[in-house]
Amino acid sequence: MIGWLALAIWLVIIGGRHGFWLARERDRMNFGPAPETWPRVTAIVPARDEAELIGKSIASLFAQDYPGPFDVVLIDDGSSDQTAQHARAAGTDRLTIIDGATPPTGWTGKLWAVSQGIVAAGTSPDYLLLTDADITHAPDTLRSLVSRAVNDDRVLVSLMARLRCESLAERALVPAFVFFFQLLYPFGEINSRTPGRGAAAGGVMLVDRRALEKAGGVAAVRGALIDDCAFGALMKRQGAIWLGLTDRAISIRRYDTVGSIAAMISRSAYAQLGYSRWALIGTIGGLGLTYLAPPLLAVFGHGYGQWTGFAAWTLMAIAFQPMLRFYHRSPLWGVGLPLIASFYAGCTLLSAWQHARGQGGMWKGRAQAAAGVRA
Repeated sequence: MIGWLALAIWLVIIGGRHGFWLARERDRMNFGPAPETWPRVTAIVPARDEAELIGKSIASLFAQDYPGPFDVVLIDDGSSDQTAQHARAAGTDRLTIIDGATPPTGWTGKLWAVSQGIVAAGTSPDYLLLTDADITHAPDTLRSLVSRAVNDDRVLVSLMARLRCESLAERALVPAFVFFFQLLYPFGEINSRTPGRGAAAGGVMLVDRRALEKAGGVAAVRGALIDDCAFGALMKRQGAIWLGLTDRAISIRRYDTVGSIAAMISRSAYAQLGYSRWALIGTIGGLGLTYLAPPLLAVFGHGYGQWTGFAAWTLMAIAFQPMLRFYHRSPLWGVGLPLIASFYAGCTLLSAWQHARGQGGMWKGRAQAAAGVRA
């Protein structure tokens, strides 16, 4: 019975969910026709203790071949290192650096920094490029984002930056991070013009400033720990949005160890479940049925149970292949997806434990999800 149920789950995953596993929603090279007038864009970059990375990120922004007016606002969010100095050295006279204030109650640190940057940008920009301090951009990134937003009438265009995938820990665990994200938020559904699920990837988001104001601004999602998905849902209520994979935007943050990746996942995993213990129990049980039961049945089962387990495990490995190809990883990692999923389940439990101890959403010394808080 368990084998048939696991197989049914994978048949639904393969045949439904807008074909997320095929990884078809990508930032292609075809920009479409150039706008008659290129709109004004201001990039908003929140940064907290990013001295190691900020120079490359800022330099890539000022290397954009964007034909229209473009400037950058960096918010130094209480850094204890030389983040501002490194940013200034990599920028031009089109860079504005402001000292961020302490987040008020009810705000996450990043969203409060972003809101201050938007205020500093004023009402002159037509679009705001919300990007992280650990992202480097190809020279045509902004031009491609604006072209898609204008030509395709999208109030939000977001790119899932290619994550660093060099260390053993990154090679083993990072492709699955994007795979699981797409399973939860199928890009095909996100990009549909029909009402439904909205999401975004926080590293790169080009947003129509007027549409954002109409939606209530960043303040409308000020307490969201998974701020990019909350932001995408907010903007989809204002119009069509688009989210896709890309090779143009690269995350240069290092996750060299299993522990650093666990910290990254556990920071928001329990928030994804609405801080619900029942959802946590259901999720762990569901992960066990979906990812662990098939290989266990395939190895230790008998008769139909063994065959259904083997079939579900095979479908699981097949579903993982497009993402492995995108990250240039061996197809054999597909066989190991049950172990990888077990690691993610452990990170989810760790996230709940951290939340119970008042350390939920820990980032750069800030616990941004207090114990007892509900999503």
